[in-house]
Amino acid sequence: MRRRLLAVLMVLMGAATLLLSVPLAGSYASGRTEHLLLQRRADAVRFADLADRVRTAADRAELSTEIRRYAELYGASVTVVDSAGRVLAQAGVGITPSSAADVLGRALTGRSTERLPTVRPWGPDRVVLAEPVGRDERVSGAVLLAVPTTAARRDVTVRWALIACGALTAFAAAALVAAGITRWLMRPVRDLDRAVAALASGSLRTRADSDTGPPELRSLRRHFNGMAEAVADSLGRQRAFVADASHQLRNPLATLVLQLENVEPHLVPGPGRKEHARALDEAERLEELLDGLLALARVESGTAERTEQEVSRGVRERVAAWQPVFEASGLTLSAAAVQEGLRAAAVPDAVGRVLDAVLDNAVKFVPSGGRVAVAAALADREVVVRVADDGPGVPEEQLPLLTRRFTRAPEHQNVPGTGLGLAIADEIARLSGGRLATARNRPHGLVVELRLPCPVPGQP
Repeated sequence: MRRRLLAVLMVLMGAATLLLSVPLAGSYASGRTEHLLLQRRADAVRFADLADRVRTAADRAELSTEIRRYAELYGASVTVVDSAGRVLAQAGVGITPSSAADVLGRALTGRSTERLPTVRPWGPDRVVLAEPVGRDERVSGAVLLAVPTTAARRDVTVRWALIACGALTAFAAAALVAAGITRWLMRPVRDLDRAVAALASGSLRTRADSDTGPPELRSLRRHFNGMAEAVADSLGRQRAFVADASHQLRNPLATLVLQLENVEPHLVPGPGRKEHARALDEAERLEELLDGLLALARVESGTAERTEQEVSRGVRERVAAWQPVFEASGLTLSAAAVQEGLRAAAVPDAVGRVLDAVLDNAVKFVPSGGRVAVAAALADREVVVRVADDGPGVPEEQLPLLTRRFTRAPEHQNVPGTGLGLAIADEIARLSGGRLATARNRPHGLVVELRLPCPVPGQP
């Protein structure tokens, strides 16, 4: 946006500079042409007076001498003609009456040349003006004067160069001012954009720091910081309540489990013992649920910075750690498609914690004899860790629900677990700047992909 605003200002300033400098340059060229006309018209009037007084051969010789000296001095051409257009005297490069028929015709009707073509740096090389000999009904001829415009064109060129330099200097100064104004206007906007992006990614401590810009943007910054403070405080209280409640419930729950276990030896065989076992299972399930809530609260309130870490090694370490568990369950776990040297920016041990949740689900839901394949590769400037199994999978419409908290499929209600594993993994991926995606495996099964940002563009 800053570039677009600066481009608009530059276009407007460039147009304003052109609108001021072009008329000024044209005005000077017209003025210099008018000055040239006035200078040479005075000379033409003098020659017209001399031609009007020609009576004898001596007068004609004097006129010829004058126009010859003038032509030599100024490099001009002077031609004196009578009322019929016949040449009476000539000096310099001759001017034929046919080449100056327009100005000659005006002069023979008693009118002097009142306008010359505007002199510009590229031309014309010379201008022609005419002055009548005699006045009114006594016009007896005309004086044609062809004047070189070298000096006038040089003056116009110099003045236009000065105007161009002045215009460029003014434009550069205005551009610097515009850049400063644009920076002053856009700095708080960029700061707010950065703060909003950080807040949306879960960094609740981020605030807009810029205190520059117009009063409206400064007021917006204060309101935004107040809103961010209120949101952070509300979420902090909510997470603290969940963590405190879960923590406080663990002690009485542990006591309840202990008491249930102590009561078991005193129960007589019968329906009561079965109900006691069911109550003990529910208490242990509640304990797992509280542990999951505590883990989720710790993840959501975590303030760990993202660091660059080696994904390939983390994947291989977790696969090796889970290998005995899979073998005990009659499952095959492989990691043959793990690309070496992969690195990603994430919160500490993000890959290991996410893999623990995904592989734990695979152990629970993939039937004995199934296969689970772990792969890691670079795709679209992201590091992708992919876990695919050939288990029963889930219906297409239930895939978006897998990362929600406490979500369990109807057919898996009796499988041990709290429904928080993938929700915690999804939160870890989000805090790492990535995402967790689920899809169906073909022909059957489930695919879970962890995508993390790649910190090194040129990594293999």
